[in-house]
Amino acid sequence: MVKRIEHLGIAVENIEESIKVFEVLLSTSCYKNEVVESEGVRTAFLQVGESKIELLEATNDESPIAKFLSSRKGGFHHVAFEVDDIDAELIRLKNEGFQLIHKTPKDGADNKRIAFLHPKSTNGLLVELCQEKSESSDVMLDK
Repeated sequence: MVKRIEHLGIAVENIEESIKVFEVLLSTSCYKNEVVESEGVRTAFLQVGESKIELLEATNDESPIAKFLSSRKGGFHHVAFEVDDIDAELIRLKNEGFQLIHKTPKDGADNKRIAFLHPKSTNGLLVELCQEKSESSDVMLDK
């Protein structure tokens, strides 16, 4: 079950410059910087009420963010929904006909297990599901 919008992902060319812009814009400080090697991204998080903004900068040319930035100069990349059971949600959404990019959750930034849904099945929007690692189960989807 979806609990809330966890964060909005924004692709940026220069994360340090973007942190400065968003800190002023949102009147808050960046609370976490992290590199997620498996995704080829450097992230920065800013808290906005109960939700967050995640800034994403590519760390290599094969990163999904690098590919996104090659056709755009940056901007809105994805919406992430916090779920109470990511394994159950992936099964439910697969059974409902959604195309999964990740059939099983993987480690993401900010102590989360994550999985993405393909934009082809969500009206063109890249959707991320996320759950705190400490709350997760170990159910695996059949491929």
